[in-house]
Amino acid sequence: MNDTHKKIHMKISRRNFLKKGLAGTLFLGTATLPQPLQALTTKAFAAAPKRAKRIVLISLDGICVAGFKQAKTPHLDALLAEGVLSTKTRVVMPSVTLPNWTSHLTGSGPEQHGVTDNAWTVSKHKLPAIEKDNEGYYPSIFSVLKEAMPQIKTAFYYNWGPLINPYNRRHLDEIGFLEKDAYIENYEKAFNFLIENQQSPTLVFLYSVHTDHAGHQHKWMSPEYIHSIEEADVEIGKLLDKMKQEGLYEDTHFMFLTDHGGIEYGHGGVSVDEMIVPWGITGPDIKKGIKLEEPNNTVNTAATILYLFKVKKPLPWVGEVPFSIFKRGKK
Repeated sequence: MNDTHKKIHMKISRRNFLKKGLAGTLFLGTATLPQPLQALTTKAFAAAPKRAKRIVLISLDGICVAGFKQAKTPHLDALLAEGVLSTKTRVVMPSVTLPNWTSHLTGSGPEQHGVTDNAWTVSKHKLPAIEKDNEGYYPSIFSVLKEAMPQIKTAFYYNWGPLINPYNRRHLDEIGFLEKDAYIENYEKAFNFLIENQQSPTLVFLYSVHTDHAGHQHKWMSPEYIHSIEEADVEIGKLLDKMKQEGLYEDTHFMFLTDHGGIEYGHGGVSVDEMIVPWGITGPDIKKGIKLEEPNNTVNTAATILYLFKVKKPLPWVGEVPFSIFKRGKK
């Protein structure tokens, strides 16, 4: 093998090494791999579905599959009947909140983004991310989109304090935080944000932790836990109705996300009830009334969002797009 071939081989091997996430487990240092983040121009992605106009991430904490199926959720059911639903999506380990929401929103597992527990902060953590910006943050869906599409508007609504810690706030146009499990006001703020920015590409993360807290306080699958899901469905329905009235519904992609299930009064283990969760998507170019059977994981969420916005996935990310969700499949 001559020197030129050696260099090519090393470059390809390194790319595969990082893409598969082995750098996070075998190399504890921080990689400095600046990647140009740009709108997709390659032939493969040029044929992707038309660039999404807006994406709304309806996010409820701690929804197990059994609870999702038992709860009476007519609004979520109607929404997901228009798209694709998985009830076999796996979360990353550990099956706790911050590592999994970070995986949803960074297209990576803890071995890449370094968020291994709920106590993570940018200044205090056990495992360094394999790539960081100048302020110490791993590439998130918000930072990647803002760099590739400066015109995009981003919003982050939440009611559990540590949830925002893994993200550089300068990539968020609006942040809404509520205390004591309150969340209805954030649904109203999200709607107003969508109205104000209806002419711009938009990504809205709309989250509530009250469902998880109901499980911890009353037990997963308790009447109180089931009621917390049904309660959220009412507010989801109000949001969807208002979006329909304003002509925002038809050209919006919605994703329904959660981070883990639960068993008894907790989670964090590796049981099916903790590790397998519902995951759904609907919107233009998404198949209707389909159950996703192919393997899926929380790390695939951000990769799918980038594909919808026609933006290239950064090298450290390991998430993949489940192409069977699209009407025309992979292009």
